[in-house]
Amino acid sequence: MKAEELDELFDSGEDISEHLDLTTAKRIGTQPKKVNVDFPEWIVNALDIEAKKIGVTRQSIIKVWIAERLKAEQTHKAS
Repeated sequence: MKAEELDELFDSGEDISEHLDLTTAKRIGTQPKKVNVDFPEWIVNALDIEAKKIGVTRQSIIKVWIAERLKAEQTHKAS
């Protein structure tokens, strides 16, 4: 199948999954990348308290909160 044909199916709302090899599919931009950030002690303590409340690690709450904020910013810019 040519790319143009696949594009037409997708654009018309057809299910194109039968035309894809999902065993080798990869999401772009999802590879972890280390970033070091220095926070004041009071922020670290506050993060630990919030993380403990919901039963996650400090790293997890930081990632979720930053992702939420970035998504909100993107939504705000789009409107």
